[in-house]
Amino acid sequence: MTTPQAYIVAVARTAAGRRNGRLSGWHPADLAGQMINALVARSGIDPAAIDDVVMGCVGQAGQQSFNVARNAVLSSVLPESVPGTSIDRQCGSSQQALHFAAQAVMSGTMDAVIAAGVESMSRVPMGLPATLPAQHGFGSYVSDEMTRRYPGVTFSQFSGAEHIARAYGLTREVLDDYAYRSHLRAIEATRSGAFDAEIVPVATRTLEQGDPGESHRVDEGIRFNVTREGFDTVRAIQPKDGLLTAASASQISDGASGVIVVNERGLKSLGVEPLARIHHLSVMGHDPVIMLEAPIPATRRALQRAGLALEDIDLFEVNEAFASVPLAWLKALEADPERLNVHGGAIALGHPLGASGTRLMSTLVSALQRRGGRYGLQTMCEGGGLANVTIIERL
Repeated sequence: MTTPQAYIVAVARTAAGRRNGRLSGWHPADLAGQMINALVARSGIDPAAIDDVVMGCVGQAGQQSFNVARNAVLSSVLPESVPGTSIDRQCGSSQQALHFAAQAVMSGTMDAVIAAGVESMSRVPMGLPATLPAQHGFGSYVSDEMTRRYPGVTFSQFSGAEHIARAYGLTREVLDDYAYRSHLRAIEATRSGAFDAEIVPVATRTLEQGDPGESHRVDEGIRFNVTREGFDTVRAIQPKDGLLTAASASQISDGASGVIVVNERGLKSLGVEPLARIHHLSVMGHDPVIMLEAPIPATRRALQRAGLALEDIDLFEVNEAFASVPLAWLKALEADPERLNVHGGAIALGHPLGASGTRLMSTLVSALQRRGGRYGLQTMCEGGGLANVTIIERL
């Protein structure tokens, strides 16, 4: 009996928009619907053949509430018969959507699933699902038992990012150097056309102007006039002896992304060609206070379970939530920095929370195709001290 397999047959993402920028006029369900339409068109699959849509979204409130995945389906070319479900694994939400999609097709219960993510941080500000209920007397997500287990602790990604920087001996200069390089790589990738295969052009829509009729096809957060000296002038996020700044952290953004995942039966019945095979998928919990260090042990365990060495991996995508996260990952694993985030990362490209998982995967698949690499590894730090790891093989 052959081992069940999962294949990626199409990838798509919008270019990210800055907060209150070129995508802020889009309702998130409609933006995700545009991305779904592009996936269907690129694959050539009959829309009715999609068995499910699994969509990551962190801010599931307001315009992203009431199952945004289903609402995106109803905003797309997909028929009403296609279901949808929304999931939250914080920044790794759409990477987890990919895992659930792969598990579904590998089980044989489904043949073709869209794994996707969406986040409009212009319309649903970060943290709103937690802060809004608390403001109206509906309490906090931190329970009594959590408080007893972690007395006096404030769960904060900003504190965690600073802790990691100090624990791994990362200076302000090193962090800013990395952030500068993220922009340079994103600029080069944009100008060379490296993103052309993944980006879905959509109409520019701003909160103030509606639809000006322009096509949005370049990540709005990239600073094409960036200078290294400019980073020195940005104040630290934590005023007293802070190392990280807004310039060495991911950008608040709007965007949508997704991939289509099928099994062997889906390949044959739908007549599609695979771009990549999912070689490994896993998720791991770690310290919820430090919070952002989980990609390091999660990567070690994933490589061991996959029977691969770090040297076997051609390209790495480690989400740039803060510059300290990929830098600590590089140092702990002694990985090659020339293989990491080769087209830039969230510091330059933006981090629309729920959409970032499949955004990274879209970029990883495209970069492997462009460079002729074999294996790619993706991992992300996630709120609560979690990390997903996905290893793919280019076909």
